Amino acid sequence: MKTILVVDDEFDILTVWRLLLERHGYTVLTASNGAAALTQIRKTRPDIIVSDCMMPVMSGLQLCAALYDDPDLRPIPIILCSAAADIPAQPNPTIEYARKPLSFDSLLEMLQRMGG
Repeated sequence: MKTILVVDDEFDILTVWRLLLERHGYTVLTASNGAAALTQIRKTRPDIIVSDCMMPVMSGLQLCAALYDDPDLRPIPIILCSAAADIPAQPNPTIEYARKPLSFDSLLEMLQRMGG
């Protein structure tokens, strides 16, 4: 089954999404900010990344930019989540945008559509 990396600075979101995704057969890794996520991605290369936009240390937008700058990591699909209505568009075509609050059913649908 696919490995999903969930990146969010809210511990409750990481916990709930990990439990729900694991129940649906995914292997789930978590990180609390973009910098921790980047380290994890280089070690484990997840199949799909689900990231919050606004986080301390390194934001979701900065994480997307760092992944785009690395040709080896650029192809990894990303779901970028934000409560803001307008997330600045990123050059990476593998990014899908989701508005928070994001229901788990919507997340599952996006993951399946993206090859998860």
